[in-house]
Formats: sequence, C-alpha cells, structure tokens
Amino acid sequence: MQITCQCTAISFPLAAPLLDLYHCHCLECQKQSSTAFGTSAIFPSSSFTVPDAIRPKLSKWTRPTKEGRTMDCYFCTECGARIYHQIREADGTLRSTVSVKGGVVQGLDWKGAKHIYTRSAVVEIPEGVERFDGAPGEMVGRGLKAT
Repeated sequence: MQITCQCTAISFPLAAPLLDLYHCHCLECQKQSSTAFGTSAIFPSSSFTVPDAIRPKLSKWTRPTKEGRTMDCYFCTECGARIYHQIREADGTLRSTVSVKGGVVQGLDWKGAKHIYTRSAVVEIPEGVERFDGAPGEMVGRGLKAT
C-alpha cells in the first residue's frame, strides 16, 4: 500500500498490517471529511513510520476528545488533505494504533469495513454490514453487541 495525498507532496509506502477499517459517522468525522462520514484504516503505530523527508510536509492540529484524550491530526501543508490521526490518552501516552484516512491509502481493501457512531449517521447504512451505535469498544464495554 502507498499513502499519497491529493497533491502528491505526501507520498510514502505503508508496510504496516491493516488491523481494521471503519466508516465513522460521528459529528467530528463529518466535519473533518466535509461529508457524511470519514473512513479510517487502523494500523499499529509500532510499524507505522513516516519517513524523515516527509515530516516537514506535515502539519499537526490537536483537538480534545469527549473522553478526555487528545487527538493529533496530521495533514499535508500543501493541499490540506488529512493523512492520519493518533490519540493521546489523558496521561499523555500515545495509543498503540494510528488512524490513516482511507482516501489517501492506495491499494486499501475496502471490503468488510465496519460502520461506527451510526447514531449520528446522515446517510442510510447498508444492510448486512457490521455496525455500532458508538465506538466498538464502547459498545462491548457496556455489554452491548453490534447492530
């Protein structure tokens, strides 16, 4: 797989194994993507490496999350395309995964994506897909199952 932004200023190979794929319907993803949902390809941070030559071409915007964490959002300084997000826990510890925006991943297999935060969906969710009213961990933690 290859990560490439819209203007191609950001372009580098992605050798990390895909852990999961989400179509997120939360209000933040709707704003960030300027559309009905955002797509996030989840990779382990331990094998996700941004080459040193690419780092100066990325800017970071950090926002608080409702759970008391912060989210570092990286985007291309030229075209503004979101590239990836990484969450910091309340104690500052980086989460063990990164969320790469699906549209910048060339070669991504889109089959089997889960729909999350469907309680905020503004489009119809296809029949037969795995879906969650909130985050998958949030639902499991409450003893709930996917709908």
